[in-house]
Amino acid sequence: MVDMTTPASFSALDPTCVLDALESVGLYSDGRLLALNSYENRVYQVGMEDGPPLVAKFYRPRRWSDAAILEEHAFVQELAEHEIPAVPALPLAGRGTLHHFEGFRFSVFKRQGGRAPELDDSATLEWLGRFIGRIHAVGAAQPFAERPALDIATFGEEPRDYLLAQDFVPADLREAYRSVTAQALDGVRRCFDRAGDVRRLRLHGDCHVGNVLWTDAGPHFVDFDDSRMGPAVQDLWMLLSGERGDMARQLADLLAGYEDFFEFNPRELYLIEALRTLRLIHYSAWLARRWDDPAFPAAFPWFNTQRYWQDRILELREQVALMDEPPLWPA
Repeated sequence: MVDMTTPASFSALDPTCVLDALESVGLYSDGRLLALNSYENRVYQVGMEDGPPLVAKFYRPRRWSDAAILEEHAFVQELAEHEIPAVPALPLAGRGTLHHFEGFRFSVFKRQGGRAPELDDSATLEWLGRFIGRIHAVGAAQPFAERPALDIATFGEEPRDYLLAQDFVPADLREAYRSVTAQALDGVRRCFDRAGDVRRLRLHGDCHVGNVLWTDAGPHFVDFDDSRMGPAVQDLWMLLSGERGDMARQLADLLAGYEDFFEFNPRELYLIEALRTLRLIHYSAWLARRWDDPAFPAAFPWFNTQRYWQDRILELREQVALMDEPPLWPA
């Protein structure tokens, strides 16, 4: 159950509040404050009077319970203790890793720089695969107790129902959207049936190129905010792009590294297009749920236009066809 005790609105999170929150846990800024690219939460790079800059993350009110946030922190700390390059939250002021200030909840992290990985390079993909395999080896050791699973109900049915119930879809497109999402979710269920009883484990959950920072020492994985239980392939398919042949080669490179550390069940390949379909539905609902946050209309002005929903209907029709094709296999 999410903690609902008088959360503050992000509109009250001004620079003074950010700096005062950090001072409440013994961190004193030199006044430099840089907002980083994050919409779900509010994330800042903060210059320190004594030492290198740190990153402060203020959690979106009502999204996660304290227990779910702390479970994510414990997972990332567990990865770091296994020398896997993830960035854990810092324990501060003898009060753990999650802190409260004037209705906000926040955590502090070491700053981790880097660049986007070159996903057209086989060696880079194999390197990424090795670390994802190591993440999953740790993730399989025990389940989450507080964080949800990635499944058809939470990523497909519930988001679809929300969009239709809130009248986001234009009236003249509602029936087409209702029909295509029904077909798409039927396709998702068939894919899960073909895959069978695949193993669920603790995942990064949102392992796309924007959440991997590359340095000369290799990758660092950041932003485990969407970490949850799910099939291993969820942390692999978002690194694939291009035509089918391109994705097959990329998948082969990823698995070449991955299987050095964790066994991959090939039946999960039946889930790639199903998981992509769920993400498409979930993403539209995510934008809709956040539409009263002023940052969202400014950043996503194309959302909820007639053209947007026409494109989503076409996109889901294409996914219905793709889910009936043979699964992608490594080249």
